[in-house]
Amino acid sequence: MDNRTLIMSTSRIAALVLIVVGGILLYFGYTASESALESFTETVTGRFTDQTTMYIVGGAACAVVGVGLLLFGKK
Repeated sequence: MDNRTLIMSTSRIAALVLIVVGGILLYFGYTASESALESFTETVTGRFTDQTTMYIVGGAACAVVGVGLLLFGKK
């Protein structure tokens, strides 16, 4: 048997980790956006706080990079 069939490639593991981290960050961003303080801040300023925005943007970026690496990465 070849070792490549037994062990998942490093790029595939990194892709899966990025997808999971992205999902976690998106979850935190979503729950933060639903909080009472965040709703008040959004009502007053018309936008989310910087921390909530970073959770959402960072989570989306991690997930997109993870999916891209999974689809187009070295096999």
